[in-house]
Amino acid sequence: MTSRRDVLKAGAAFAAALAVPHHAFAQAAAGAADGAVVFAPKPGPWRNFEVVTRLEVAPPAGKSGPAQAWVPLPAFRADDWFKPAGSTWTTNAANAEVVRDPHYGAEMLHVTWKDGEAAPVVEITSKFATRDRATDFAKPGTVAPLSAAERALFLKATDLIPVDGIVKTTSDKIVAGKTTDVEKARAIYEWVVENTYRNAATRGCGTGDIASLLNSGNLGGKCADLNALYVGLARAAGIPARDLYGLRVAPSKFGYKSLGANAQVVSKAQHCRAEVWLEAHGWVPVDPADVRKVVLEEPPGKLAIDDAKVIAARKALFGAWEGNWLAYNDGHDIALPGSSGPKLGFLMYPQAEVAAARLDCLDPDTFKYVIKSAEITA
Repeated sequence: MTSRRDVLKAGAAFAAALAVPHHAFAQAAAGAADGAVVFAPKPGPWRNFEVVTRLEVAPPAGKSGPAQAWVPLPAFRADDWFKPAGSTWTTNAANAEVVRDPHYGAEMLHVTWKDGEAAPVVEITSKFATRDRATDFAKPGTVAPLSAAERALFLKATDLIPVDGIVKTTSDKIVAGKTTDVEKARAIYEWVVENTYRNAATRGCGTGDIASLLNSGNLGGKCADLNALYVGLARAAGIPARDLYGLRVAPSKFGYKSLGANAQVVSKAQHCRAEVWLEAHGWVPVDPADVRKVVLEEPPGKLAIDDAKVIAARKALFGAWEGNWLAYNDGHDIALPGSSGPKLGFLMYPQAEVAAARLDCLDPDTFKYVIKSAEITA
C-alpha cells in the first residue's frame, strides 16, 4: 500500500514532467511550408512520450461505499511502430495490480480502496515510443502467417461486431467481383468512407454496435463505430481485422488540426484505429473514421469529399497512419475483474465504481480524471 505522502510526491513528479519541452505542440499547426496539402506518414525516427493519468474517484451524490478503478495501460506491442516502456503509479489505495484480459491480453491497472477512504486517488505514469508507419503496396513481401489461434480470434464475431446477418450481406455486396485480399480490403475502406459520416452528437467515440448502425440506415457515428464497421465488414469477407483502442498524444506534424491532440491535456482525445491483415503485407493500418473526421472538423469545417485535405487523408489512411497516438489494446467484450457490472465493448477510457455503481467514463470532469501527455526529447 502506498502512503498519502507518496501521492503528494507523485504530484510533484508530474509537475516536473510537464516542464519537458513540447516542440510538437508549438510546431504542428503550420502545415507544409509551401502551402501544399500533405498528409504522408512514413516510417522515420522514433518519438518518446510520457502520459500521466490521474483519477480522483468521487462518489456520486447519495452514494457511499468501497471504490475501485480500472485504468487501461498502453501495453500493446508492435516492434515496427509501437514499443511500450512500462507504467508506474502512486496511490492511497489498499491494493493496485496490473491485470490482463484473458482473451486479448489487454492490460489495465486495477485499484481498490478501503471502504471509508475519503479521497480515493491514483496517478499512473506510462512511457512508450512510437513512430509513423506506411505500407508499400507495390512491394509485397514474405510475411510470417498468423497462427491458427490468431486468425480465428481476428475473424470471429464479438458482442457488438457480428459477422453474419446484415453485416455479411453488406460485406458480400461490397467485395463482389474483387479477387485479392488487398482489393477487398480497399473496397471496404472506400465504402465506409463514402457511406458513413462523423456524427458530432455521438457521445465519446461511440459504442461500436455495428449491426444496429447498419439496420438503422443512418451510418453516423465516431471512430469506435466507423472503424468497428470496417473491422466487421472485413471479417465477414474472411479477412482478419482488428480495432486498436488508444489516445492521441500530440498534434499532427502535417498540420491537420482534426488529426492530433492540440493541447497537453488529452483527457478527451481517445481514438480507435483499425488494422487489416493482408497476406503479403501483414498488419496494415486503416482509418476510414479519420477521413470522416477531416470532412467534418478540419478547418474551416464541413469540407467537401473532394477537398484537397480530404483527398490527401483518404489516400494515406488506407495503409498508413501518423505516430502521434498510443495503443492501449485490441480487446473486445472486456469483463472488469472484481466487478459485477456489465462487460465493456472495449477498454479505452478509465473506469471506476463506487459501492458497485459504475461512474460515467465519458464525463472526466465529474468522474474525475485528467490525462496529460508530454513528448520526451532529452
